[in-house]
Amino acid sequence: MTADEAARFVKNGDQVGFSGFTPSGTPKAVPAAIAKMAEEEHAKGNEFQIGIFSGASAGDALDGALARAKAVKFRTPYQSNKDMRNAINSQEVSYSDMHLSHLAQELRYGFYGDIDVAVIEAADLNEKGEILLTSGVGNVLTYANMAKKIIVELNRKHPVEIKGMHDLFEPANPPYRGAIPIYKVSDRGGAEVLKVDPSKIVAVVETNLGNSVAGFTPMDAVTAKIGQNVADFLASQLRLGIIPKEFLPIQSGVGNVANAVLGSLGENKEIPNFTMYTEVIQDSVIGLMKEGRISYASGCSLTVSDPVMDDIYGNLGFFKDKFVLRPIELSNNPEVIRRLGLITINTALEADIFGNVNSTHVLGTKMMNGIGGSGDFTRNAYISIYTCPSTQKDGKISPIVPMVSHVDHSEHSVNVLITEQGIADLRGKSPIERAKTIIENCVHPDYKQLLWDYLKLGKNLHTPHSLQCAFGMHLEFAKSADMRNTDWNNYLAR
Repeated sequence: MTADEAARFVKNGDQVGFSGFTPSGTPKAVPAAIAKMAEEEHAKGNEFQIGIFSGASAGDALDGALARAKAVKFRTPYQSNKDMRNAINSQEVSYSDMHLSHLAQELRYGFYGDIDVAVIEAADLNEKGEILLTSGVGNVLTYANMAKKIIVELNRKHPVEIKGMHDLFEPANPPYRGAIPIYKVSDRGGAEVLKVDPSKIVAVVETNLGNSVAGFTPMDAVTAKIGQNVADFLASQLRLGIIPKEFLPIQSGVGNVANAVLGSLGENKEIPNFTMYTEVIQDSVIGLMKEGRISYASGCSLTVSDPVMDDIYGNLGFFKDKFVLRPIELSNNPEVIRRLGLITINTALEADIFGNVNSTHVLGTKMMNGIGGSGDFTRNAYISIYTCPSTQKDGKISPIVPMVSHVDHSEHSVNVLITEQGIADLRGKSPIERAKTIIENCVHPDYKQLLWDYLKLGKNLHTPHSLQCAFGMHLEFAKSADMRNTDWNNYLAR
């Protein structure tokens, strides 16, 4: 049937689970049709809003369309769309920001009620209820198993020859949960296809829509230097024997800095060929696979630009045995992360001089995207690394501040902080030692003296904060739009 016809199975107040992770594997036609239906219902004076459960961010065809239609009551676990972000920050949408590995199990535990409808993007399906997923997995196993009704978007953009690319396995609930049978990156413990009760499939919508993943901006001097610093640090750990000579799997976050880091790891000849156990497989991973630098990648989605996706599908003979796509519950699973000994590399929105990291909130109040999987990986890493530039907004913002305005990753979980200025190894250091290391190695010269002066305000304290001044740089930015204008005396006098 058409997407408009299928959308009629979604009712006001329903909780709807969508397959995929990023735009990859996420339905495109049915969400747009639900948004259209919502606008029609609103025009008639009727209420129409739904709860949205996804794998992570979901692209404009889902988050953007439904937010603009004011069709969203509740959203979890992660988003990155401008219109959805605005709706969240204006309190139009109730948003629960979650560790990505938690959602599927917490749904099964009954924390969030029922899933009324699951909408699943597929490359193929049959009368037995076997669904071949596309380029992203997310939480689709749990949504499909819990849903009362299933709508399938059969997307002809994805060839049926991708069968064998997925490893679909759902852990049992406690107290019956056993070990997850992944002991090296390439291990598989599940099925190639999603198996559902065919009687629950109420609609099949045929589409031919690409993921429309934008390419990354070219590397600049700052991101290149951050990438080089990460590679140099890991090479030093190899020389010291802290990282075994075989190296360890890499987890890398999403975005331009992550791409630059992977590029630098590929270029550093001291670092041997490596594997990845991560959420998102990006363009840079595919390039390094073609060069032989990455031998295998496990992820939750292929979030690559359209030309790179065409390259993968045109050369499945080369790529098919080099990566696997898993549910987020496996790609981000703490048990597996700790067992494999991942080196995790994620991006900080801001960090403070004691090693706490904010990944989510601008000035502590406005949601940017969400914590995503960064906490899953950070808390269970062999070595956890956070990167960020030392300044933003033409130098008017220092991402390194006295106290983060929101804490996502505490000082207890962050091992290393890296900017283009340098590397701060925080392992085994006291708070004052961490502060001195970060200021000396990572802070931009325009802000060093300001932060040294702050450190002197809290004398003879284990963590030398000044409660009067801790958010002084944030307050100064709100006042003058330039943190460099901060004068601690203005706050000490209060």
